[in-house]
Amino acid sequence: MASHRLPPSPPGHWLRGNLPEFRRDMLGFFTRCSREYGDLVAVRLGPRKVHLASHPDFVEQVLVTENRKFGKSYVFELLRPMLGNGLLNSEGEFWLRQRRLMQPAFNKANVNNYASTIVADTQRLLNQWTDGRQIELHHEMSRLTLGIVGRALMDMDLTDAANEVAAPLESAMRDFSHRFESAWNPPIWVPTPRNRRAKRNVGQLDAVVNRIIRQRRQEGDRGDLLSKLIAARDEVDQTGMTDRQLRDEVMTLFLAGHETTANALVWTWYLLAQYPEIERRLLSEISTVVGDRWPELRDVPYLTYTDAVVKESLRLFPPAFAFSRRVLTDATIGGFHVPAGTAVLMSQWVIHRDPRWFHQPDLFMPERWLGEQPATRPAYAYFPFGGGPRVCIGNTFAMLELVLVIAAIAPRFRFQLIQPEKVRPWPSVTLRSSNGIPTFIRSRPAATGTAAREPIISPGRSI
Repeated sequence: MASHRLPPSPPGHWLRGNLPEFRRDMLGFFTRCSREYGDLVAVRLGPRKVHLASHPDFVEQVLVTENRKFGKSYVFELLRPMLGNGLLNSEGEFWLRQRRLMQPAFNKANVNNYASTIVADTQRLLNQWTDGRQIELHHEMSRLTLGIVGRALMDMDLTDAANEVAAPLESAMRDFSHRFESAWNPPIWVPTPRNRRAKRNVGQLDAVVNRIIRQRRQEGDRGDLLSKLIAARDEVDQTGMTDRQLRDEVMTLFLAGHETTANALVWTWYLLAQYPEIERRLLSEISTVVGDRWPELRDVPYLTYTDAVVKESLRLFPPAFAFSRRVLTDATIGGFHVPAGTAVLMSQWVIHRDPRWFHQPDLFMPERWLGEQPATRPAYAYFPFGGGPRVCIGNTFAMLELVLVIAAIAPRFRFQLIQPEKVRPWPSVTLRSSNGIPTFIRSRPAATGTAAREPIISPGRSI
């Protein structure tokens, strides 16, 4: 029967399967599998069987039309020590309750209220920059997005807390990568050196987050997202979130709202530095729409090319480069039988660079997102924020933040890459550069003195 056909598989080691190639070059391995073996490929990573689904219709099937047949895979269990049972990891009725509690805090009206916060934090960062200074892009963009998340989510200045958060978060990222690439991982309660280090990382992050939650419980509503989450009540039983639930959701938002957005900005600056014509067109639009003032919420609908630059950057370097689901009951995908318990992996990196959906897919071409072009592609040829009922709850906030930050920085500074040939994407929890991206900051002549303006709102309270 057609439904019991098995998908093709690349050859592999009798014991380790395809794990060596996966470890050497994960993104390259995914791409080769898709291009050489088709839209559904069975690979074996040590004892784990994974089906790589690389067609937009398959992504839509898993995320939308048959989403109830698919649950969270083992990959999300690797994140559980850090993120707990937040929106990213939770399932079933618990996930639905949490989503309902949190959704109002992320509606468009609430998100739009944070536009001035985004711009003000960008101003604070630019006030510290000087022409010719060398920076590491990820470090600077992480400082920026952590500040924005702190003020928007918790109405707090996380400048001091950044030092507490940065090191354990970085260590946790590298720990996740090791676990993801390993054939077998001992349970977190086994006292291996790696597990002890992971617990220390989580403990340091917990100390910051729990302190914030305790402080907010005492102080009451400050109009920020955390206040809204504390005040949220279930429509059925009128109960709110426990401290543990709040901790898990805040930790998830830290990762989603800080790390992923920082990486999106890093890759956007990296691309613009190599495409001067695109950068000139971007600057022309910002000049026309915004002039020499700071961007505001009212400008966003008119920054269409800036929006296209962001979307094209997310296509080429999606911070969420892949994710997976576990088959709950036997399924048929693309005419192939996929047994229950199998992990189905879908890679934005692979599908976003497929020449069937994007002409000259490896080129940075923001014009793809203008006019009628987007409507001609399958719905899930592009899915940087996932899709279906579990689409990223912060996608509207992220797009607003990216557009406003770029519109604020680009007219005032440009970035001169020091060794662009050494930049290599590193697929960890998110898509980073393996060795960072060192650059020189260069002031734009027309921006003399503009970066020194006072912030347009007062800073949040320090913790």
